[in-house]
Amino acid sequence: MLLLEGGNTAVEEALYLSNICSKVTLVHRRDELRAEKILQKRLFAKENINIIWNNVISEILGDKNGVNSLEIKAENSDKTEIIKVEGVFIAIGHSPSTEPFKGVLEMDQEGYIIAQKPGTSITNIEGVFAAGDCVDKVYRQAVTAAGMGCMAALDAEKWIQNQ
Repeated sequence: MLLLEGGNTAVEEALYLSNICSKVTLVHRRDELRAEKILQKRLFAKENINIIWNNVISEILGDKNGVNSLEIKAENSDKTEIIKVEGVFIAIGHSPSTEPFKGVLEMDQEGYIIAQKPGTSITNIEGVFAAGDCVDKVYRQAVTAAGMGCMAALDAEKWIQNQ
């Protein structure tokens, strides 16, 4: 079972899971997806992906053995339904939390801070370093953020020594 919004992240995750799961169900609150058309085309072509439109998850249900069902609620009525599942994966997309730095640090059109030299954490402002999800739009994992944090600390240490 897959619980998602309708953007690129949701569709990419559904497609990924469809390669390792026998059945994937995408629950979406609207009647259409916002994902890029090429991703939607791939999603709709997958025979093991089922989409439940115009619904939201109201409750994740289970017992001592784990998750076993979901209660979904129709967006346009009070109708609810229980559906059996063997697992839940929630993917809601990602927006970098860089609002306080807008107009100060150089960013791309999606709001990610741009490293001035590839492979570093150096920003367009001397002595300011960026790491993790505000820079990384590809991997967005704790382990990569931790590695980037180490890079930023080393870049900052080198900068301080040169001052």
